[in-house]
Amino acid sequence: MALTTPRMLPSGDAAITVDFGREISDESNRRVLALDRLLRSGSITGLRETVPTYRSLLVHYDPEQIGFDALAEQLTRLAQTPIETAATVERHWRIPVCYGGEHGIDLEDAAAALSTTADDLIARHAGGDYRVAMIGFTPGWSYLSGLDPSLAMPRRQAPRLLTPAGTISIGGVQTGIQCLPGPSGWHLLGRTPVRTYQLHRDPIFLLEPGDAISFTPIDAKQFAEQDRAAEAGEFVAELVSA
Repeated sequence: MALTTPRMLPSGDAAITVDFGREISDESNRRVLALDRLLRSGSITGLRETVPTYRSLLVHYDPEQIGFDALAEQLTRLAQTPIETAATVERHWRIPVCYGGEHGIDLEDAAAALSTTADDLIARHAGGDYRVAMIGFTPGWSYLSGLDPSLAMPRRQAPRLLTPAGTISIGGVQTGIQCLPGPSGWHLLGRTPVRTYQLHRDPIFLLEPGDAISFTPIDAKQFAEQDRAAEAGEFVAELVSA
């Protein structure tokens, strides 16, 4: 449930957490991102960094330039700004995904758990309209809202210590794009050749919170070709609109 007036929570002596709700919701997330965009304008002296999450915004500040009470008062006021006022042009990315097989080792088991077929699961997952809610856990890890509720499933009881870069997976009510190899308790449906994070590329981070995402199924041959192109620095992802 989203809070009408966000809570201002001290986080150490140089940060405030602006808490918009108790649960994951698009309403709370849109308010988080709207406030984040407003703060990027530089209208408040003493801000150092902002970190948006699903339902809160962490605001780092310089206590020698502004105090907790003064900053909290300004943040509370700005948080009441209508979301449309703070909105920017939305970017829409089309992300290629190779589902199943060696690239999506949990696809068949996930389909069985959902009482459907692998083909149906692919069609329903790829047919969704998603939005980047936050970036976190590891560089470029993109948490997406918009998963069809009928595809939600509990995370694995035994997380894997290592899963491949580019994994597209489902965990609870979320789906996501994993950029770097790492541990995961999510269900692996496929992989994308897209690098959402590439240190020596400009931009280093491809996706941003608020971006719209859609998936396009590709086969293993296309994956291999696009993976080589992405390794060379190409985006591979298609920017549909900006």
